[in-house]
Amino acid sequence: MIPGFGPQALLSIVSHLVFIAVAWWALQAIRIDQILRPNHVLQARVLYILLSIAIGSSVSNFFLDYLSWSRQLPQIIQMAF
Repeated sequence: MIPGFGPQALLSIVSHLVFIAVAWWALQAIRIDQILRPNHVLQARVLYILLSIAIGSSVSNFFLDYLSWSRQLPQIIQMAF
């Protein structure tokens, strides 16, 4: 087993869950139910969930990529000198 993957996996899981929750919270400000047909509450909730997952995972992937890239910067500096 490769060392270091456990904490990285845990960070990825927590990051995705946090950003999905933040996306869910932010989407609550939008009145999607006015756009959808009346009496389709279940479908509106599923849409909220799917949008939350899509937005939250995209933001989480950006955050994790940025974190990974910032950890690799010292290696670039060491190679230059």
